[in-house]
Amino acid sequence: MTHADEEEVKRQLYEDAGWEYTPPPPPLPPGHHRFLLVHEEDEEGCGFGEERYAGLRAGPPEGCVPVDRGCFALECQRPGRTLLDAVAGTVAEIRRAHGVVMNAVRPDGGPGEWPDTDAARGGAAETVAHLVLTAAHRSRRLGYGRKELVRLLDATGIE
Repeated sequence: MTHADEEEVKRQLYEDAGWEYTPPPPPLPPGHHRFLLVHEEDEEGCGFGEERYAGLRAGPPEGCVPVDRGCFALECQRPGRTLLDAVAGTVAEIRRAHGVVMNAVRPDGGPGEWPDTDAARGGAAETVAHLVLTAAHRSRRLGYGRKELVRLLDATGIE
């Protein structure tokens, strides 16, 4: 079975079940990554149409498209050595240019079990990006700063 055959079978199953089928997006060029960046706030509104996102809606980073996902989000296809590099560069660019800290990455299915064993690509890397951004956002709300987070990461021995 080829990938094309697999997608045709999936399309037919969706059609038979009465569900809408969305074909997978085309592959990206080498060195590019696809991800969904989200800005969520627990106590503040983060609706797509809020004024604080006006500049970001009008001038998103190259390769990103603003989308309404119940809160402000950007669908991005960006270059980077790894997915985490692409996410980090995009988050930093948005913070500098617009003063908004994108604080979540929404992988398909949300964080949880590893969707594959290749942590450098795909859903597993998106899950790591999501968890790191969420940890940074929540730790700031609890009064922890960069030093505490870096100390915790350093304590794990991560290289």
